[in-house]
Amino acid sequence: MEPLPSRPPELTKPEHLINRELSWIAFNQRVLSEGLDPRTPLLERLKFLAIFSSNLDEFFMVRVAGIKRRIVQQIATLTPDGLSPETELLAVQQALKPLVHKQHDFFGAVLRPELSREGVFIKNYGELTGEQRDYLRSYFRERIFPTLTPLAIEPSHFPHVSNLSLSMIAVVREPNSQERQLARVKVPLLQTRFIPLPEAMVFVPVEQVLAHNLEMLFPGMVASPEECYEFRITRDAELDIEEEEADDLISALQQELRKQRFGPVVRLELSDRTPPEIRAELIARLEIAETDVYDIPHLLGLGSLMALTGLPLPEHRLPDWRSVTHPRLKKFLAEEPLTIFDAIRQGDFLVHHPYQSFTTTVQRFIEEAADDPDVLAIKQTLYRTSGDSPIVHALIRAAENNKQVAVLVELKARFDEANNIIWARKLENAGVHVIYGKRGLKTHTKTALVIRREGDHLMRYYHIGTGNYNSRTARFYSDLGLFSCREDIGNDLLNLFNYLTGISRHRDYEQLLVAPVNMRDRFLQMIAREVRHQRQGYHSYIIAKMNSLVDPEIITALYEASEAGVNIDLIVRGICCLRAGVPGLSDRIRVVSVIGRFLEHSRIFYFSNGGSEEVYIGSADWMPRNLDMRVEVITPIQEPGLVRELKEILDIVLADNRQAWELLSDNTYRQRQPQEGEPEMSSQRHFMSVGRPEFA
Repeated sequence: MEPLPSRPPELTKPEHLINRELSWIAFNQRVLSEGLDPRTPLLERLKFLAIFSSNLDEFFMVRVAGIKRRIVQQIATLTPDGLSPETELLAVQQALKPLVHKQHDFFGAVLRPELSREGVFIKNYGELTGEQRDYLRSYFRERIFPTLTPLAIEPSHFPHVSNLSLSMIAVVREPNSQERQLARVKVPLLQTRFIPLPEAMVFVPVEQVLAHNLEMLFPGMVASPEECYEFRITRDAELDIEEEEADDLISALQQELRKQRFGPVVRLELSDRTPPEIRAELIARLEIAETDVYDIPHLLGLGSLMALTGLPLPEHRLPDWRSVTHPRLKKFLAEEPLTIFDAIRQGDFLVHHPYQSFTTTVQRFIEEAADDPDVLAIKQTLYRTSGDSPIVHALIRAAENNKQVAVLVELKARFDEANNIIWARKLENAGVHVIYGKRGLKTHTKTALVIRREGDHLMRYYHIGTGNYNSRTARFYSDLGLFSCREDIGNDLLNLFNYLTGISRHRDYEQLLVAPVNMRDRFLQMIAREVRHQRQGYHSYIIAKMNSLVDPEIITALYEASEAGVNIDLIVRGICCLRAGVPGLSDRIRVVSVIGRFLEHSRIFYFSNGGSEEVYIGSADWMPRNLDMRVEVITPIQEPGLVRELKEILDIVLADNRQAWELLSDNTYRQRQPQEGEPEMSSQRHFMSVGRPEFA
């Protein structure tokens, strides 16, 4: 490819970028909107409210915590869009608080009454009959009371409060005294937050049961449920590991995980009934600012609503989805002794999860390789995997079958660190060669390579995907994977694994785009090529589907392409720092985001290339961390039929008028609606109907 052209400096102005954190908040607002939308079934609305809360927890633990660390460390570096840490934190808080209030008000005023109309009652303690209170008193005495440890709040000591735990602060007095004492009680982790009463589908929040039985905790004292207030804290959960100084990465990581429990508090959620003096005391004891407090009406921690989404009300949830077997593999499942390797030799094929089965494709690929006597070696990357992973079990079985098995386990996969340590040790104990990645880089690529002896030569079979080797998330993440045995990409993968497992500086990949080696430059060159073709008279077109678009250099290149007349459609589920449809800057760039029952996770990149279309899939978003700080793989799709298949997927998503949101030039999103006389088109429902027409 030709060298990159120089970039006009005026395209990199801060006002040409959307703030990353504010864009994420806009994404989570779209998640919340699915819960507010009356077209969404009732239990699914509960689910989206729960997801909104869970997303916020992670956002505070990582992103808000990062901003606050920069403030404490007096790091004055501006964000790419020109905000100081202090200004960015204020903007985040101002954007979030109205959304949080909207979520809680909607649950209390709309969803809770709707649940009641359908026979699901989340009752306050004051609404209960005497018989129901007797039942809960007995329940409390037998199942809750033994687990509780009330801790006095002394002037010299404030009890440790664990991250994301629900707590109560109770006012306790001596009889005939007005002098108050405060105690903290941690609400126990039961099977569910909502205690079921004997009557069908009648529940009471556990914290209310606790508050109305305080006299058992404080015998001989006066304690009233009216003076018992819920609160919940969020701590900085970022790990701080100096890999260059860590002789034992697992030990260093475990030490950081222990320290994580005591990270600084970055958010306090507090019942809006809390008196000002107790509120002020909590703020002082937790060493936070007034702006870090979120006063909550109704129930705190609505992520727990997820427990109610499994209630036996099928008419109020989306129909259950069962993935179908890929057409190529149907006959191979039925005809012995055909194998998945026979299917791959017939030609490249793509699998589209969760519409097509992960179990009968990706999982089967590793399981057959583990048991096939002709397979000599398996090499695989693992970023996130399920708790009881059938793929990990297959890799262990392969090692026990005397195959050479090399697995790169990314220990630093955020919030999966402890799980990955467990699996790494199990793999090592079985004789698997376990590698923990390259220093300073996370290994995020989704690749599996199988070396098989066939006659007098060795065949390389491989899978390159956009999603994790996780059988659980494969049921609700929308992802793609390529199966192939083409020699050129197989050689590239062999060189990649040698780089990951050994000492290698290999940089000449024939087909693959590999970060941080050549991916950034190759993408920039392909965008620049579309500009040249447009100027030569071709109608150039770029489509890119990803989770997030943040990288300023890529955004600048896209702006330049738009100014040159290239049409650009971007499908960005989450963060998008590019401004769309701005006259003179991005007139020809359109951005849509799809939020639905499945999490859009696939990455697809299409370039019209003067009529010689090129399409790529892989693990990387257009973010600095993916392009510069992670090991990522993007693979070209070489089979013309598969190029058409991917282009059709992109066209269907772009035609969505049910789950799609358009980014407007003022940086807000507007949900698409069918025009008059136009049928409703949900891309996810369309993909479901391909295998199961009843979902049409």
